[in-house]
Amino acid sequence: MSALHLFHRHFPTGSVLVVGLLACGCASTVALPVNQGKPPPLSDFAQMPAAQQAEPALTAAQIIARAHLAAGGPDWVRPKAVLFKGYNLIHSKDGLKVWDDYRMWREFADEKADAHAANGKVRIEAWSNGQIALVLGFDGQDTYSYNKGEVVRLEGGANNAEWSANFGFGAIRNALDAGWTQTRLPDDLIDGEPAFMVELKDPSGGMTRFGIRQSDAAVVYVGFSTVRGWHERRYSHFFTMPGSSWVQPGRVRLSYDGVKANEAIWTEVSFADSFPKDLFQLKTPLQAAAER
Repeated sequence: MSALHLFHRHFPTGSVLVVGLLACGCASTVALPVNQGKPPPLSDFAQMPAAQQAEPALTAAQIIARAHLAAGGPDWVRPKAVLFKGYNLIHSKDGLKVWDDYRMWREFADEKADAHAANGKVRIEAWSNGQIALVLGFDGQDTYSYNKGEVVRLEGGANNAEWSANFGFGAIRNALDAGWTQTRLPDDLIDGEPAFMVELKDPSGGMTRFGIRQSDAAVVYVGFSTVRGWHERRYSHFFTMPGSSWVQPGRVRLSYDGVKANEAIWTEVSFADSFPKDLFQLKTPLQAAAER
């Protein structure tokens, strides 16, 4: 690995490296990153990242348009069907639990009136050491759960409480649709990097906040209210699959009221036109089991 590679790996954009080579002994000193140490005086406050708006003329809608393009363009904004595979790290007072096989099948709807109600179709399936940890489905109308070998239809349909924290990120795909409004908020730091902050209001009146990293327009934050409290997700470890423009966050850290609850780690993404409806009604065999 080249010295330049090492430099960028350990000192990413937003950090300052000061190296002083002494004539004899060649000692070096490294300065703290710019967002640590004593703040500057008032006259220089703008040196602090996100202390004031970057590109103040930029509107929330323009920021979202940048995010759409950076995430993959039209194929990302209006996807058809996607299968996500990975694992999930569950944090609790009892310690760490690992769902070693975690999958989500999604069929996306073209329109979205409520950012936090289920829409389209979804199936979530989780396994731990060969045992079922969670199976949940939504077929576009009803919500289904898998309990002790039996499929149970849950009350509430799209508004079942199971979905209140599962739907939210997709709001940014519909953010420029008719009936949605976009408001720019003060810039902030997300994981130490400057981000544009925007608030979206969906046609039902629901609010969702997003953080868009200024350096590359990646969506790195979402926050919204749920039955479990204020829910936040922080996105990192972005990657693409061969032949696809879709940019996928590989690590999603989820928290409620400021406490981390779990981390969904996605390692593979594949695309389709659709999936069988039975899949979302939990009538098909458990997918991970079929592959063991």
